Amino acid sequence: METDPHTDDQIKEILSYKNVAVIGISKNESKAAHYVPKYLSENGFQITPVNPTTDEILGKKCYSNVSEINTSIDIVDIFRPSDEVLPFVKDAIKIKPKVIWLQLGIHNSEAEKLAKDAGIDVVFNKCMLAEHQRLVNND
Repeated sequence: METDPHTDDQIKEILSYKNVAVIGISKNESKAAHYVPKYLSENGFQITPVNPTTDEILGKKCYSNVSEINTSIDIVDIFRPSDEVLPFVKDAIKIKPKVIWLQLGIHNSEAEKLAKDAGIDVVFNKCMLAEHQRLVNND
């Protein structure tokens, strides 16, 4: 898998954005798709869950898809397998976030090109929790 080209300073800038929609957030507390957004929520991020299989996660209303969200979203954080990312990115482009973040192990060149062509930055194969701990919350 390719390595994301963002510098530490660029990632720090991205992590200064606080409104995050999490596609594929999980109710299962042992999954990264649960404990990563929980960590982000506990560290100053406003999390908007996107999971069509439930009404609420982390005490917040769940949306079926990201284009239903009616508040401003800076980052769309995606927890879906690489081969399932494209429709979620197409939907995310509609709400014009600043960044689409594909979590650790996720990479989809076609989806990334679509987002970049729409003027949206894309981070891939990086964990928001790990990057936040490494670059921001490392005191």
